[in-house]
Amino acid sequence: MLQQQEMANRGPSYGLSREVQEKIEQKYDLELENKLVDWIIIQSGEKIEHPPPGRQNFQKWLMDGTLLCKLINSLHPKGKEPIPKISESKMAFKQMEQISQFLKAAEIYGVRTTDIFQTVDLWEGKDMAAVQRTLMSLGSLAVTKDDGCYRGDPSWFHRKAQQNRRGFSEEQLRRGQNVIGLQMGSNKGASQSGMTGYGMPRQIM
Repeated sequence: MLQQQEMANRGPSYGLSREVQEKIEQKYDLELENKLVDWIIIQSGEKIEHPPPGRQNFQKWLMDGTLLCKLINSLHPKGKEPIPKISESKMAFKQMEQISQFLKAAEIYGVRTTDIFQTVDLWEGKDMAAVQRTLMSLGSLAVTKDDGCYRGDPSWFHRKAQQNRRGFSEEQLRRGQNVIGLQMGSNKGASQSGMTGYGMPRQIM
């Protein structure tokens, strides 16, 4: 009886986390995986071997960050690549650093923060559906930009609605910054300590 009481007090944490994980895995799209693999190979412009199908193989194929960095670089004109040095290191922290560099570059490219996966989603295979979502968003942006850098079939991705996200004048931006400054006080001397890198897990206290 006491043992049952202890188990009840602990709660169904394992069962719940497994249920959540199963839901995440159900969102993973095998057909989309194949399309994304084809695009990454064509877009990167290198002789890359097609991985065997399946979520785990897709994760292993991308988890060192090398292909992702090559992918984001290929979406920029020559000489303007956001990640000038790509390492093929087997060291875990280097691989995670490269994934983080890709995520930062993808956000600068225009991928919404809500569409950006976290480093552990890929490196530990926690949410490969989120990785697919980021890559889909990146492909859609590349097709929409139509700047000559996209390679592959344009029908693979939906064109995004043309939103003039950066259509503010410098005067409007200055006014916005002044309002923020008045509301929050000066940010001079602000420290970045405690901030997490792009895609790195946030600690919940």
